[in-house]
Amino acid sequence: MSASAAPSHRGKSQVDDTSLLGSWLRVLFVWAALAFVVCAIVIVPSRLRAYAVLLHFADPNATGPLLRFETHPVRTEDVSIPTPDEPLRARLYIPVGVKHPKGMVVVHGIHHLGMDEPRLVNFARAVAGSGLEVLTPQIDSLADYHVDKDSIPMIGESSAWLDDRLGDHKVTLTGISFAGGLSLMAAADAQYASHLRALVLMGAYDDLARVSRFLATGAQELPDGTSEPHPAHDYGASVFVYAHLSQFFPAADLDAAHEALRDWLWEEPDKAKAAMEKLSPPARETMDALLNRRIDEVRPRILSAIQADEAELAAISPHGRMDGLRVPVYILHGSGDNIIPPAESLWLAKDIPHVEVRDLLITKAFSHVDPEKDATLGEEWKLVKFVGDVLRATN
Repeated sequence: MSASAAPSHRGKSQVDDTSLLGSWLRVLFVWAALAFVVCAIVIVPSRLRAYAVLLHFADPNATGPLLRFETHPVRTEDVSIPTPDEPLRARLYIPVGVKHPKGMVVVHGIHHLGMDEPRLVNFARAVAGSGLEVLTPQIDSLADYHVDKDSIPMIGESSAWLDDRLGDHKVTLTGISFAGGLSLMAAADAQYASHLRALVLMGAYDDLARVSRFLATGAQELPDGTSEPHPAHDYGASVFVYAHLSQFFPAADLDAAHEALRDWLWEEPDKAKAAMEKLSPPARETMDALLNRRIDEVRPRILSAIQADEAELAAISPHGRMDGLRVPVYILHGSGDNIIPPAESLWLAKDIPHVEVRDLLITKAFSHVDPEKDATLGEEWKLVKFVGDVLRATN
C-alpha cells in the first residue's frame, strides 16, 4: 500500500504545480493584455495625434492615411478680447465636429507679423486639427520687437477668456520664444493660474539679461556657474539695440535709426539702407555695423546697456519669481537654438518648483521655434513623445 501510494502522491503534486504555473501564466497573460489595451487606448492615440501635429506644423499640406484619422477640419474666427485697458485682437482656430473641445492659448514670439506669422499659423492650425480649440492673441509689443511687462496681463486675460468661453475646463498656455518667459510670469499670477491646466514653453528664457549677454558674446551661461561657446544669431543683438535705441543713437538720429533697424528686422534691406542715409556719420557707422553683422564693434556698448538696464530686464524675467507657481510645466528647447540658448531651459527647470516640472526636452529635433527635418529617428521619437504627453495633459 505504502509503496504504491508514493508514486500516486508525487503525481498529484506535479499536477498541482503544473496547475499553479498555468494559473500564473493566465494571470500574466491577462495583465499583459490589459497593458496592451491601455497602451492602445491611452498612449498610442496621443502619439498618433502628436505625430499628426508635428507633421502638419512642418508641412501644412501633408497627407497620409494616419493623418486622416487624427486630423479634423479647422475653421478660423477673428475675435476681440476685453481687457482692463483696451480690447485685444486674437484669432480662434476651431476644430470642426468636435463637441466640447479643450483649449490652448498660443502666444507668438518677437515677429512683426504677430499672430499672422506663418509658422505660428501652421502650429495653431495643426493643434486645432488634433481636436483642441486654439486662441492666438496679438501682442503688439512683441510684434514691435519689445519684451514688455504690460504683455503679461494680456496673456493672462487671453487664457481666462478662452477658459470662460469653453466652460471653465481650464486651458493649456503655450509661450513661444520670448513669449515663453512672459507666459510663465502670467502663470505665476494666482488670478490667471486658476484658468490654466498646463504651461508649455518652447525656446523660452529665464533671465533676459543673461540672454542679452549671450546675444552679444556668443557664450551661454550654465546653472553650474560655467559658460561655454554657443553661436548666437546676429539678429538677436539687433533686436536688443532696437529696444534700447536711445542708448546707441543720439536724439537727433532716433527716428531714422528706428526706421532703418525696423526695416532691416522686417527683412526689407533696401528700405533699411535708404533710411540709414538719413543718419549722422557716427550713427551711420553704428547702423552699418549692425546691418552688416559686425556685432563685435557694438558689443561693448551692448554689455554696458545690459548692465545699466539690469533692473528693467529683471522685472520682465521669471528668474527668482517662480516659488509660487502652481501650474504643471512642459519645457522644450532646441539644442542648437541661437536666439535663446538651450541653457535657459536648464535654468527654468532649476527655478520652477521641481514638482511642477513635468518634462524637459532639449533636442536636436527642434530649432528655435521649428521642428528640424534632419534629426535622427530617436530624437524625432522623443519629440513625438513630448508632444503626446502635452496633448494628454490637455484632457
